[in-house]
Amino acid sequence: MRTIAAHLYRKGPHNPFPGLAAAKRKTGQKLHHQLGSNEGLDMAHHALKAQFGDQVAALSRRYADAECHELRRLLAAHLDIDQGEIVVDAGADSLLALSLRTLCEPGTTVVCSAGTYPTFSYFAQGNGCRLVEPRYLDTDEMLAPDLAALSEAAHLHHARLVYLANPDNPSGYSYSHADIIKLRDSLPEQCSLLLDEAYYEFSDEEESRPLEGVIRLRTFSKAYGMAGLRVGYAIAEKSLIDVMLKVRIHYAVASVSLAAAEFMLTQQQEVQAHIDQVVEQRERLAQLLTSKGLTVFPSATNFVAVRLENTAQAAEAQRRLLEQDVIVHRPPHPSLGHILRITAVADALAPGRLDALFDVIDTHR
Repeated sequence: MRTIAAHLYRKGPHNPFPGLAAAKRKTGQKLHHQLGSNEGLDMAHHALKAQFGDQVAALSRRYADAECHELRRLLAAHLDIDQGEIVVDAGADSLLALSLRTLCEPGTTVVCSAGTYPTFSYFAQGNGCRLVEPRYLDTDEMLAPDLAALSEAAHLHHARLVYLANPDNPSGYSYSHADIIKLRDSLPEQCSLLLDEAYYEFSDEEESRPLEGVIRLRTFSKAYGMAGLRVGYAIAEKSLIDVMLKVRIHYAVASVSLAAAEFMLTQQQEVQAHIDQVVEQRERLAQLLTSKGLTVFPSATNFVAVRLENTAQAAEAQRRLLEQDVIVHRPPHPSLGHILRITAVADALAPGRLDALFDVIDTHR
């Protein structure tokens, strides 16, 4: 295992509240009579039942399984990996924070591309890390993280962690598994790779094995359509997962969220239909934008990224769309201020929906 936060090189800390489900697994008993925790078990929930149904009310009374045992079992079977190589948390964002807590103490240097998914830099700085940000590869044909620059920065600044979104957010670019292995192998010995695979299901990659020195993050927010329920998981070597469990919030995943994720893993036909629909809409959206003279980058996600002439033009287009009640994303980092990211939903293809963007382009021609 590569270097972790210095204070975690010891036994413990251990989860003080493993929960009812873990106690049942450990003892083999049914444990019907719960007198040892202070959940609202006697709450009748008449109003909640009337609004959301009996099952939501029942799930609401208890903490979820702190170990997320059943979801991890289902994920392990789905991905053909070991259950001990998976940790579940409250969405990929929580897993970003968990990875930083595991690997980095204040003052540690971390590296990411300038303008990539900004939550990483937000959490890294909040964790007291020093942030180094190489620029993207930005050409007429591609917008992508510069893997060589990430590796070079990691060596130059003695980094503990390199973050890479693959497929990338906001560009949509996807590197191959071989590219990822090459990057991992090029990093300093003490440096881990945090691989954010939030859009994994929309890419052509199928590799899910844990990789030495890598934490792979995935989510139920995109392909599974469950962003509001906040469920994600990480794949890593068991020795690293065991360390992550030392600093994980044990009841972070809600019982309703956990039950929904377990159920949706059994509904792969519907999930695949959603993925196919998104890919078809993504290609139609790319064609529409290209027909208007915009540079559209290849995408392996559920969105497309377009390049405008400059930051001012992109900001104007974003503002004009907002005046029409249309939200598109413009990366907050100044390095990518000339980029707009548009989600590939049916609403984006509605007649006239993006006319404010096209009007700005026509005005500046």
